[in-house]
Amino acid sequence: MRRTVAVMIALLPVLLTAWLSWGAWSLGERPVERSYLGFDLNEYPGDDALPVLRKTFAFSSYWLSPPPGLKSTTWLGKRAALQAQGFGFLVLYNGRLIRELQSVADGKQKGTSDGRNAVQLARKEGFPAGAVIFLDIEEGGRMPVAYHEYVKAWIDALADANFRAGAYCSGMPVSEGGGVTIITANDLLNHLEGRKLVLFVFNDACPPSPGCVFPQAPPAVSRCGVVGAAVWQYAQCPRRKQYTAHCAATYAADGNCYAPGDSAHKWFLDADAADSPNPSAP
Repeated sequence: MRRTVAVMIALLPVLLTAWLSWGAWSLGERPVERSYLGFDLNEYPGDDALPVLRKTFAFSSYWLSPPPGLKSTTWLGKRAALQAQGFGFLVLYNGRLIRELQSVADGKQKGTSDGRNAVQLARKEGFPAGAVIFLDIEEGGRMPVAYHEYVKAWIDALADANFRAGAYCSGMPVSEGGGVTIITANDLLNHLEGRKLVLFVFNDACPPSPGCVFPQAPPAVSRCGVVGAAVWQYAQCPRRKQYTAHCAATYAADGNCYAPGDSAHKWFLDADAADSPNPSAP
């Protein structure tokens, strides 16, 4: 009897915690969603920028390939410098444009080729097996069949090398007329045929975006509009006026988004929130 009483007393804190948690859940409360701030830039900001940016951001972009519109990447060889400052990573690889894929077979071939090239570059930069590499998809709307084959071949090429595939894409509704809309992220997910894809979506419309702000409690990724997204780009640089009228005051006078501490306005960055301080981690 004494042993039974002792066990019950020992279990009281556990039972009380469980009861309180159940009570909060039954009243409609939910656990607080943890979110982390990050930034992405097409060009490496420089070694001197890292201590300043680290005061605000948990993770940084890392371009393996030339970013859109550029012929080279300035990020290669910078992983150690970023690690030394404690940054996590958002590893990126520039995807093809729709017009570059001439057929389904061409999409498959180029998806495989790009996936293998991304893996080769990631390994050279020291990223471990299991890391997520995000394919940058700049175009939106309902994607053609050749593009879906491209993305599936990309995923398969990474999986064959023990890496994980992600995609940066639109999380914003696009009108197709007649009251019908499509979200690119959902269109991609609907054509994976059982494959896994980690989503990094952009939605800078205010709301749900808070604009160019960097709060201590970053916006929850679940607010981005795409179920299951892991990373949300909630502010772009320069701001897109048609989507950001309600948060225009949060951007600089020139329409760009700058990090706290960047008084000289050197770094034109996009602001991200993620459910991990290291979104590309294995």
